[in-house]
Amino acid sequence: MSTASDIKKRLEENWNRFLISNRAAISSATLVGSTPPSIFVGRHGYPKIKVGPMLAPLHGDTTILDMPEMWIGKSIEEIVNYRLSLIRGVSSININTTSGKYLESLQELAMAKESSESEATFEKKPITYTDQNKDLPMDTESAPFGPIALLKTFKTSSSLSVDQKIENAFYDRDLRAADAVTLLYNNGIEISKIQRVLSMGMLGTQKNRKLVPTRWSISATDDFISDYLIKNIRVNTTIDFYEVYKYSHIGNHYCIILIPEQTWIFEMLEAWFDKNGNLAFGAEFEDATGLDHYPSIAGAYFAARLGIAEHYLKVRKSGGALVLREIHPEYVLPVGVWQVREGVREALNGDSNDFDSFEQALSFACISLSASEKEWQSHSKFYKNTKEQTRITDFLQLI
Repeated sequence: MSTASDIKKRLEENWNRFLISNRAAISSATLVGSTPPSIFVGRHGYPKIKVGPMLAPLHGDTTILDMPEMWIGKSIEEIVNYRLSLIRGVSSININTTSGKYLESLQELAMAKESSESEATFEKKPITYTDQNKDLPMDTESAPFGPIALLKTFKTSSSLSVDQKIENAFYDRDLRAADAVTLLYNNGIEISKIQRVLSMGMLGTQKNRKLVPTRWSISATDDFISDYLIKNIRVNTTIDFYEVYKYSHIGNHYCIILIPEQTWIFEMLEAWFDKNGNLAFGAEFEDATGLDHYPSIAGAYFAARLGIAEHYLKVRKSGGALVLREIHPEYVLPVGVWQVREGVREALNGDSNDFDSFEQALSFACISLSASEKEWQSHSKFYKNTKEQTRITDFLQLI
């Protein structure tokens, strides 16, 4: 098994190989290549932010470079390589800008169904994190980004074929953003594409449209869709047992307990190793009234909740869920909350182990985790509630 230091070393070696093999393209103020399509909307300097296309010094189909739905089964080295090979050309734009040739070209790109050959000219050659003597870029919400440069001009060298479903939502200026997001989702549009058009200010009523930083649009999309799904599963019959599912990828280990509750409850617990090698924990809980604050564990919460709600809708059942996520040292670089969403989806696509009690389910779930059962219990609000609350079934047993 590779250690964290082994993985970091390979990441650096792969990055250096990329720089060497693409030195001519990266060193130039002009880049001709293919965009997946991909667009970056930053958050620093808000409300005046950096916005622009991302393209690679490659030609042909580069879809995989910016479509997390295709990354399950890939190593962390492969995923990071996809992202670092995308060069960002950016211009400063106010979030309330809704028109203009440059913005309209990016909006058209956001609706594209396939990769497009493009050309970008920069004010100066792209800057890499290596040029700045910095470590690999880290962002817990979105996948890593590659070199960046101020954009002078940008154009696609071929006519774009846009997705008609996305275009229809774009031109419907009376549809609220949340409704547009769920409409696209129900029409089979990938979540990564929905996030992209939401980020570009292309959804919602006309007066409320604005650019949304990529980091924020990711969480908003997961939140909108999961809220919608939760409302729809409430009419379903409840599951019969405590169902436990497990899945591991790129240093993240998931144990999911589906709970036979009449009303919606959802809890997510995270554990990770700090710099001293000790386990640290994060937790968030919601009941049927929902969450009234932004979760302390950030976008991972909404991504996991979406995966749970999708599963209940698929099997036409309802209930609650406890998601245990344990992050091991080999997860050397955050690659985005997409991996939480896809990790939960993959877990629930597998077989379950069923139990009659929550205690039995939790004991089984914890077998494959580093944190002890007692440690998970001490951070779980749901576990605390099961110990403190008297249920009607408990009362009937006394009669």
